[in-house]
Amino acid sequence: MSTTTTTTISKSNVGVYTNPAHDLWIAESKPTLEEVKNGEGLKDGEVTIAIKSTGICGSDVHFWHAGRIGPMIVEDTHILGHESAGVILAVHPSVKTLKPGDRVAIEPNIICGQCEPCLTGRYNGCEKVEFLSTPPYHGLLRRYVNHPAVWCHKIGDMSYENGSMLEPLSVALAGMERSGVKLGDPVLICGAGPIGLVTLLCCNAAGAEPMVITDIDEGRLKFAKELVPRARLYKVERGVTPEQAAEDIIKLGGSVKPSVALECTGVESSIASAIWSVKFGGKVFVIGVGKSEMSIPFMRLSTQEVDLQFQYRYSNTWPRAIRLVESGVIDLKRLVTHRFDIEDAVKAFGTAADPKTGAIKVQIQSEVDI
Repeated sequence: MSTTTTTTISKSNVGVYTNPAHDLWIAESKPTLEEVKNGEGLKDGEVTIAIKSTGICGSDVHFWHAGRIGPMIVEDTHILGHESAGVILAVHPSVKTLKPGDRVAIEPNIICGQCEPCLTGRYNGCEKVEFLSTPPYHGLLRRYVNHPAVWCHKIGDMSYENGSMLEPLSVALAGMERSGVKLGDPVLICGAGPIGLVTLLCCNAAGAEPMVITDIDEGRLKFAKELVPRARLYKVERGVTPEQAAEDIIKLGGSVKPSVALECTGVESSIASAIWSVKFGGKVFVIGVGKSEMSIPFMRLSTQEVDLQFQYRYSNTWPRAIRLVESGVIDLKRLVTHRFDIEDAVKAFGTAADPKTGAIKVQIQSEVDI
């Protein structure tokens, strides 16, 4: 028998769906209202969470519009969303670390715990991972979700909105750790979307200097400057070669070549510009996702001993992310530009997908009567 926090829940569970035809709609979802009210259906180690806030990620928009990211393909009706926080409604009797009423941020993966990546602490490489919102595993854009307690991190009195933003912060923290950015390092950040901006906040907190950030959108660069005033802005113009862009970036940094480039777009020309920009022995660290195959300036990498390194999700980042937000070292609040109720999720996705809206991070919120 599980424990529930209330029996007055009245709103049915709904999810935000897409499919191979690229439709987007809201419909009934699991667990059902009755299952949630009665605390039914929980497996060993699981809890039921009322999702209160979920951010729309670029990958959500990509699964909707393109139907795939690399080998991950939408082949059936599919629920989106993996940046979520909420409140515990029920716990399985085996769960001792959480109780109804606890506020949590959800790490959206379920791992096997037996393969080499899991056993060596790099569980983002789990060979049997179920990553929520990546097909075929349904995501978190629902009113209610069952999830293993071990992947639900207590956030105390942190806002649900900030709790949901711990996921993109985790992406940036994984990049910071593996790229090795240090105090005083000259850095280049390619892309002023949500991940690029969170990475900029992290580089700022780490004391990187100078920091150059690039984008094709003037509005996003202006936003970056407001977020971190000492950031140096480079607008990528059409027709400019990666070599020329690199020259301009280096000049903008006071003729100091970046020691680390954090590439947050996954765009071929941007990766090439980063490779041409960094110093001898520097590093280009690619956080963004892109097309399956692309051309890179191989001999530039070779003759300059530039390390080209990649990232896939994150591991062991949530506790650190919570500390950084709770202490105020990283302030994520300004990144949220638009908010919608879950009933208006289709409009929310339209806003997130349209560059003309000026959206940085769009949040979908669910007010449930608890």
